[in-house]
Amino acid sequence: MSIEILQTAKDWQDEGRQVALATVSRTWGSAPFPVGSQLAADDQGNFMGSVSGGCIEGAVIAEARGAIKDGKIRNLEFSVSNEDAWEVGLACGGTINIFVEPAPAELPDILAASDAGHSIALTTNLADGAHQLFNANNAPDDIAKAMRDDRSRPLEDDQFVRVFNTPRRLAVIGAVHIAQELVPIAQKAGFDVTVIDPREAFASEERFPGVTLSHDWPDEAMRKFAPDRRSAIVTLTHDPKLDDPALDVALPSDSFYIGALGSKRTQAKRVARLTEAGFTPEQISRIHGPIGLDINAQSPAEIAISIMAEIIGVLREPPVDD
Repeated sequence: MSIEILQTAKDWQDEGRQVALATVSRTWGSAPFPVGSQLAADDQGNFMGSVSGGCIEGAVIAEARGAIKDGKIRNLEFSVSNEDAWEVGLACGGTINIFVEPAPAELPDILAASDAGHSIALTTNLADGAHQLFNANNAPDDIAKAMRDDRSRPLEDDQFVRVFNTPRRLAVIGAVHIAQELVPIAQKAGFDVTVIDPREAFASEERFPGVTLSHDWPDEAMRKFAPDRRSAIVTLTHDPKLDDPALDVALPSDSFYIGALGSKRTQAKRVARLTEAGFTPEQISRIHGPIGLDINAQSPAEIAISIMAEIIGVLREPPVDD
């Protein structure tokens, strides 16, 4: 979402407007929006994004317009009791720190990196507003870890890092009814989705409008997809001739999630085939099968919800410290 907010800020600048950004720099207790959440405001009273989802927005926007006028940074703190939380947009008591600044000069570079498919991180000195850009090749250890964890966060010495990673990707093998329900949910969750199915009647523009489609055989398509640690893979055809070739590429990859549709009996047969094919128990254990959280889902939409919930659950597991 941050990239969309930054793009809007740049568009406003291109129209001759002055712009300020507000960023959640730290939270304690309850906070509806995570660290790194952003809001852009212009000199005409327009804004996009959110740092709290509540009444804090009004005060933050006022400070942002002040930053536009005087060119100075602001470090704001909102702290409320449980009794007063609802009045300022918090679910319950907590504290939010907000950093407000005129739009940084590095804004075009961040957007250019995003357009080129590169992850980038911007550090900010919260005391004086100084910035520095890093990419995956030159980031020091603490910033590289923030990029790997995909989490903006405070650092030492008043430094704060904002992470702008490329979107996570989802490969869906099998252009079936469940896929038609899953794809828009995944897209709304911020995933770039590729649907893989050699059956062109299934993987058609009519059934998946605006989605990247591949009609290659699944193993070839997966090699082109090149799954990495920001990738999730789900196989939905229920046909070993299509699912297994995709798993052949997925299992040795760094993908953070692999799921396969089918009953416990189907999963047992799948494990036997993959074992015979030479995959180790550790590799095979990566497969979430039967796929999805156990919510007694029945319809394609319910199954899609259970799958996406499981993907998000795996994604949001607390990172292991390096």
